[in-house]
Amino acid sequence: MKLHWSQKSSYNDGKFTLTVPFNFPEFVTPAIRQIPKKERIQLNVSSGIASGIVYQAVSHPFQESKRDGGHIGLLYEANVMTWSHTDLSFSYGVSSGNIFGSALLQSPSLYDIDQRDIFCIYLFPGSQQGKKVFRKEVIFVVDISSSMRGRSLESTKNAINTALSKLSPEDSFNIIAFSDETFLYCTSMVLPSEESIERASEWMSKEHSEGNGTNMLIPLQKAVEMLSNTPGSIPMVFLVTDGTVEDERKICEWMDKRMKNGGSLCPRIHTLGIGKFCNHHFLRMLAMLSRGEYGAACDLDTIDSQMQKLFSKGLSTILANITIDAFDNREQIEVYSSCIPDLSSESPLTICGRCQGSFPDTLKAKGILGDLSSVIIDLKIEKAMDISLDKISARQQIDLLTSQAWFSENKQLEEKVAKLSLRTCNISEYTRMILLEKGKIERDTDTTGARKVSKKGDACKLLDSAEPKKILLQILTVGFGDLLATAENICPGSEEEILPEVAEMLNKATSNCCGRLCRHCCCLCCIRCCSKMSNQCSILLTQLCGAVACVGCSQLCALCCPQEG
Repeated sequence: MKLHWSQKSSYNDGKFTLTVPFNFPEFVTPAIRQIPKKERIQLNVSSGIASGIVYQAVSHPFQESKRDGGHIGLLYEANVMTWSHTDLSFSYGVSSGNIFGSALLQSPSLYDIDQRDIFCIYLFPGSQQGKKVFRKEVIFVVDISSSMRGRSLESTKNAINTALSKLSPEDSFNIIAFSDETFLYCTSMVLPSEESIERASEWMSKEHSEGNGTNMLIPLQKAVEMLSNTPGSIPMVFLVTDGTVEDERKICEWMDKRMKNGGSLCPRIHTLGIGKFCNHHFLRMLAMLSRGEYGAACDLDTIDSQMQKLFSKGLSTILANITIDAFDNREQIEVYSSCIPDLSSESPLTICGRCQGSFPDTLKAKGILGDLSSVIIDLKIEKAMDISLDKISARQQIDLLTSQAWFSENKQLEEKVAKLSLRTCNISEYTRMILLEKGKIERDTDTTGARKVSKKGDACKLLDSAEPKKILLQILTVGFGDLLATAENICPGSEEEILPEVAEMLNKATSNCCGRLCRHCCCLCCIRCCSKMSNQCSILLTQLCGAVACVGCSQLCALCCPQEG
C-alpha cells in the first residue's frame, strides 16, 4: 500500500521538524508468526535553500547517502522481528544568523489549468540571538458574549495574562471587552508593570454585564483610534471571538480604507476564531488586509495553545512593511495574499503566486527593522526541480482566495477555488469529499484522476442512482459562520457529538468482514456541493465510512457536479 499526503513542518527555535507516527494499534499489524522482516525508511530533504543545512534530533539511526547544498538523502535499513513503534522524527536547521531568503520558480505541469509559472518566495528570521523587536502598543479586543462563558473565556484570560507578562517595559497595552456593549480596561494605554498586569487580570475576572448580542465594529474602531498616534512603535490589535456578525464586510471595507490612508505603520489586526460559528474567512480577510496573522481554535482543548501561538508570533515581529520590487507589475504577477504580513522571529514567511512571461532574474525584499531602520534583502532565484510548488502552495492559495471570494462576493473566484480543490485534492468550501465503490466507477477519467462529466446533470444522476454505492463524508471545512447560533449564544462545542473511538469502529467493522468486502476496494472522490445535510447525518456517514475504509482506499479521484441550492 502506498500513501501520499502533505503536511506542514513545525518550526521552533530556528529548526524545522517533521514527525510521522509509526506507533500503530495492534490490530493494524497482522498477527503472524515471528519471522525476520526488513524495515526501510528513505528520507529525502529538499530544503529549497542553496546554503547547507544541519540536521539533528533524528529518531532512527539514519545513514547519510547524499548531500548537495540544500539537499540531503538519508537511509535507514534494519532486519527486525517486529515493526518499529518509534515515531519518525527529524529536525534540521538553516545555518544563517541574519534575515535571509530566496525564491523558487517552477513551470506548471501539462495538466495544470493555469499555465503561468509558479513562484514561492520565503524569508527566514535567521538564528541570530537578541534580534531587535519592535516596541509595541497592544490592545486585546475580547468577545465576552454569553457563548464565551466557561472554558473559552477562561482560556482567553489565561493566554492574555501570559502575553502581558512577555511585554517589554517600554511597551504598552490595553484591553477592550465587548458583547452588545463595549468595556474598556483603561481610557489610555498602560505600561506593563507587575501592578498594572495584576489589575488587568482582576478586571478580566470581574463580572461584566454579558450581553446577548455581538457588536464587533465599535470596539475595533475604539482600538484603532487609540493606536492612531504611536510614533516609534508598531500598533497591534488582537481580536478574539466565537461568533459571526452581520456587518463583517463593512468591517473589512473600513479596515481596507484605513490601511490605504494610514501612515507607515498602521495597526495590525491579529485575529483568532473559536469554534465553527464564527466566520473564519472574515477573520482571515481582516488579518490579511492589515498585514496581521490569523489563527483558529476549532477545538476547545486547543484554545490556549493556539492563542499563545498567535500572541507569540505577533509580539515577536522583526521585519514590517515588507515589499517585493517585482510585485509592482501586477499585470504579470499574481500574489495570492493581497498584503504581505510581517516577519516574526517565531516562523518563516512564505509568499506564493503565479507569473506571466519571464520572471525577474533577481528580487529585492524591503522592510523596516525593529529599530525603525530600512533594510534590503537580496533574494536569489532558483529552479525548483524536485519540489512540487503547486501542491505546496495549494492550501495557502485555496484559503486566501476563499476569503477574497467571500469579501468580494465573486463567483468566478469561487469557481477558481473549486477547480483548484479538485485538481490538487485539497478540501474547500465549494467541494465535498465522497467515498465511491471503485468497481462501479466508470473508467473515463483524465490524467489527474478527475471524473469527466459531460452534462450538467450527469454527476447528480450518479449520486441519485442506486449504483455505485456512495458515502458523503463529513464536512471538514470551517464554513462561513452561523448568525443564528451566534444570536442564540450557543457555546462552541456544545453541539458536537462524540464519535466512537476509531479503534472500536475498525474492530467492529473487521470482525464481521470475513473477507467479503475486501473484493470491493473503495476510492475517495471530491465533488462540487450539490446538497446540504445535517451534522448528524454527516457523523453517521463518517462512521459508515470508517467501516468501509477498513478494506483500504486505492486512489483519490475527483468528480465535479454543478452546485445546487
